[in-house]
Amino acid sequence: MGRLDGRRALVTGGASGIGAAIVTRFRAEGAETLALDLQGGDVTADIGDGAAVTRAVEEAVERLGGLDLLVLNAARPCVGALWELDDATWDDAVAINLTSVHRFLRAAWPHLKASRGTVLLTGSVVGLDGSANQAAYCATKAGVVMLTKTIALDGAPHGVRANCVCPGFTQTPMLDAFLAEQEDPDAVRAYAEGLHPVGRLGTPDDIANAFVYLGSDEAAWVTGVALPVDGGLLAGI
Repeated sequence: MGRLDGRRALVTGGASGIGAAIVTRFRAEGAETLALDLQGGDVTADIGDGAAVTRAVEEAVERLGGLDLLVLNAARPCVGALWELDDATWDDAVAINLTSVHRFLRAAWPHLKASRGTVLLTGSVVGLDGSANQAAYCATKAGVVMLTKTIALDGAPHGVRANCVCPGFTQTPMLDAFLAEQEDPDAVRAYAEGLHPVGRLGTPDDIANAFVYLGSDEAAWVTGVALPVDGGLLAGI
């Protein structure tokens, strides 16, 4: 038997990177899982569009017959110090990385309440500890951490758990996009590797393993947690 047998899951940003690894691991553990993405997923939606989010949740619930696990993983990088970001860039980061979480939860809440389900979110180590030149990304991921705690509190009377995983630097298309914007991508990659005491970047599977645990009955008494999966990055100097 799989650790997620019988569960019905929707994973946003599920067509690549960490999201794709979560989808693969969930299916391997017995969950009927749909990947939602802008393109390439089982369900297609622009998560910056509130109406599209509602339609996507309705489609997923209809196809799955309900919803037990909602994984809010989709996000996009945003590089720049606060004074360098124009309104459009800031608003886009907030809409995709934070407001979409609210929209998905609002649309999915009746189904999660009915199943006494679980919400899992992708945070970041930079939502727990700041990073230069990533003002909007840090702020939105800090918001995801706090939303996790409030979802856990509001959901507890209804049997709904909420936790988030905070990855360190992980080898994904998002990281590749971030590195591509740097003056010396190889130097920045080497620096990022050196930040992790274990001496390497994370893999999507490293992160997906934590999602399996938090979505399973093994974590039945775990809620409101922001779990760093970071190769020791936040352990200290």
